[in-house]
Amino acid sequence: MSEHKGEQGRGARSTKRKTSRSVVAARFVVCAVSSAVLAVSGVGWFAHHSLTNGLKTSDALDAVRKRAPKHLDNSVNLLLIGLDSRKDMDGNDLPKEFVQDELHAGSSEIGYYNTNTLILMHIPADGGRATAFSVPRDDYVQTLNGDGSAQGHFKIKEAYSIAYTKEREKLDAEGVKGADLEHRSREAGREATLATVQNFLGVPIDHFAEVNLLGFYDIAKVLQPIQVCLNHPVKDKYSGADFPAGLQELNPRQALAFVRQRHGLDNGDLDRTHRQQAFLSSVTHKLKSQGVWSDLGKLQGLFNTVKKDVVLDSSWDVLDFMQQVPSLTGGKVDFHTLPITGFATRAGEDVNLVDPDKVREIVQAATGQAPSPSPTPSDGSADAKSGGTPSPSPSPSAGQSTAPAGDSSPDPSPSPSASDDNQAGPTVKMGGIPCVD
Repeated sequence: MSEHKGEQGRGARSTKRKTSRSVVAARFVVCAVSSAVLAVSGVGWFAHHSLTNGLKTSDALDAVRKRAPKHLDNSVNLLLIGLDSRKDMDGNDLPKEFVQDELHAGSSEIGYYNTNTLILMHIPADGGRATAFSVPRDDYVQTLNGDGSAQGHFKIKEAYSIAYTKEREKLDAEGVKGADLEHRSREAGREATLATVQNFLGVPIDHFAEVNLLGFYDIAKVLQPIQVCLNHPVKDKYSGADFPAGLQELNPRQALAFVRQRHGLDNGDLDRTHRQQAFLSSVTHKLKSQGVWSDLGKLQGLFNTVKKDVVLDSSWDVLDFMQQVPSLTGGKVDFHTLPITGFATRAGEDVNLVDPDKVREIVQAATGQAPSPSPTPSDGSADAKSGGTPSPSPSPSAGQSTAPAGDSSPDPSPSPSASDDNQAGPTVKMGGIPCVD
């Protein structure tokens, strides 16, 4: 960041340095709380005069804000998205050997454009302790397009891929090719994800960040070793997870296996969300203990490593966000996993059944949002609870699959457990290295 020139005096220069560091920390922490994948992406805000220098931004929220519930205060809701794609930003396949050997994620054809991590983070207006909600990726909900029209009932993770596929086919028929085709198709996917989550949770989304598998690997590579803690030993051939119980340090490949494992866990995907939350807590703890928040050199180095994998919404006012950021940099965040009511099969796929009204009640109560009735989709589609017949899942392009990362085996179907009526499993508190299953 350029120094202010002129005769301001030592005090003014000192104030500017402190302000610069505060701005840097605020910008960095924007994505530091996203998920296992999004842990440090906000470092892209490291300099006041280079907000978009090398940073990929999106206008997807513009299509969604007009239908958002009204805010009752100045709190901020962030949607943090982990995209399960083995492709770069231009749609090119990641190297086969890298995907198989380092990511342990099968082939570049697996995963397609599903959002396997969805976390809504609420930062209160008074800067107090933040609350985050993980949305299980297989929740069977009414999914929407960016314009609010209904796609049908699908797993919430599929809202992105459905819109992406539809838009890509339309643009391809119009003659759009190459990177432009990929970018515009992904924008439709983002709009659909934002609209679906906002509708499902009943709260406005103010900002979002998106990162793919490569982004997670890159940040784990920079910050390795990452400390995690397990209550029990695990071994899973699908994700590559092979760890003893207790506190341990992971390299990037192991870190990805840690947050991706679902087989062999009592609650499958629900336990995986707790892994992601615990990993995020560990990363934030390390950044704080090493003083990264106030070290411009370290922040810039991290940014240069991961910025190619990050997409942030273009309307983010980080200067205003600074005032609400202390709870994040200080590790004052409680992670919850939203509850499900059971498991079922819909259109040949294993899904999580949910009570949309209950979910909205939980999230609205925690965020101080005025209760609102479940909205009616614009095409009048029946709600899953009313016994409506779900629309068939879209067929991926040839060679592609909507299978979970790295395997095509059936989802394990354990019985859901909850520590209370408001979440699936225990609360994970940021601020240290929590032990999880």
